[in-house]
Amino acid sequence: MYSGSGFSSWEIGDVDVFIDEKGMHHLFHLIIPNHDYIAHAVSKDGLSWKRVKNALFVGDPGEWDDDMLWTMHVSTNSDGEGYEMYYTGLKRKDKGIMQKVGRAVSPDLIHWTKENKYNLPLKSEAPYYESRDNNPREWLSFRDPYKYQFEGEDYLLICARSAVGPTYRRGCIGVAKRGEKGFVLEKPLHIAYVYDDIECPCVVEIKGIHYLLGSIREDIKVRYWFSPDFKGEYHAFHNNVLLPQGNYAARIVKDGDHFLIYNFYFVGGNVNTHRVIPPPKQLDVDSNDGRLLLKTYHHWRTLYQRTIHQRNLPVPVPILGNPSANFVVENENRWRIGCRSGYEVFCFEKPSNNFVWEGKLAVEGMGKTGFVIECDEEGTAYYISIDFVNGFVQFRAWGFNEKDVKNNFVFENIQTNQFEIVESKEIYFKIIRYGNYYELSVNEIVKLTLLDFKYSDGKIGIYVCSSIISLNDSKIHVLPEPENEYATSDPNKSFEEFTKITQV
Repeated sequence: MYSGSGFSSWEIGDVDVFIDEKGMHHLFHLIIPNHDYIAHAVSKDGLSWKRVKNALFVGDPGEWDDDMLWTMHVSTNSDGEGYEMYYTGLKRKDKGIMQKVGRAVSPDLIHWTKENKYNLPLKSEAPYYESRDNNPREWLSFRDPYKYQFEGEDYLLICARSAVGPTYRRGCIGVAKRGEKGFVLEKPLHIAYVYDDIECPCVVEIKGIHYLLGSIREDIKVRYWFSPDFKGEYHAFHNNVLLPQGNYAARIVKDGDHFLIYNFYFVGGNVNTHRVIPPPKQLDVDSNDGRLLLKTYHHWRTLYQRTIHQRNLPVPVPILGNPSANFVVENENRWRIGCRSGYEVFCFEKPSNNFVWEGKLAVEGMGKTGFVIECDEEGTAYYISIDFVNGFVQFRAWGFNEKDVKNNFVFENIQTNQFEIVESKEIYFKIIRYGNYYELSVNEIVKLTLLDFKYSDGKIGIYVCSSIISLNDSKIHVLPEPENEYATSDPNKSFEEFTKITQV
């Protein structure tokens, strides 16, 4: 994972990841609140990062980008060898009203030179988009470029605003096509008619379907739309949330046969709090109706240090003293846990601070159940609620609040999502705990992905309330400690460090 923290714990802005021909992951991200340069970090596995030479800085006074740099996208250079970065720039003279899109090039992803051609920098203009003469908010959204090649042509997707419509519903995914004279604005690729902005747009084609992604400021979620044709009419499923609340600025990158999705996470759901780049997830498509699905990153399996099967796990112990609760080992790979009235939490010592716990969880009746992580002797813990009746999963912090005797409890719902209900009331779960990162998959689909720092030590287990559950064929894979690197100590050595990493 990666934080990038310096004086502030929320310096990371929007992100973009490029994977080179050697498999090295290159992370480019904004530095906020100053927005004065674009940072660069590298990773061999997409989990542990090291800062290297910063990519771009704001321009000198009078240049088109002399105020701030905003979101970028890095790809191979369409003109031949090397790489290009399309990025957002602001000019001091414009006082933040006008956002423009420009370009830089690099032979090695380390050394970048600004090179505006192709009719760049590009700005928001009529007739399709808002302009200085049509500016109801008094600032023009035209940022977050994403280059996409389709049928041999280059396109830029842009977070833009439609020229018509209610002020707070004009957010659209704009598009510009590169022709003989450079990029020319075309009509929006998609207007949702509901959001103020659709930030960090990107597109990917999977199994013949084009999927548009956008980050939504209104609810801090990543949503998507689909079309059989890149320039076709885009539609939404009944639930088009791809990444649940707190995840933002998602971008897609191809990794061999996989499509990875990277983003940053708002810890606490507030834009001015700690921001961390969590491990990536993989994109897949539902075979029935073409919905996008999130899958666990394939690289986790390569980190397993050892595997402990259920028969070798410690026997869970009840901690609340509920007399109506019971626990039975039915066979070496099946536990049966019940509680007729009220709650009980059955916990055991986790074999490692970092782990992947997977198996089958089934419930009888309509009671409550789920998992606990970092649980103390009084039940203070993270609770992962599994609602088998309504199809909800929820990650919450629940426990004792020692700082306020008049409100001596913590009960914070951190993230919620839905899963498809199955008649058997049995799921295959996978829980990842890696540092302060938590991920839950239900039936191989990632439903919760978040970071939180309230609790960091304790036991793991299962809670029950007026229910009987069984845990079957579970196992815990031990993971190593995460490597965290905030900044290169000597900036003059950044290229040297990068060379060492790429040669490993």
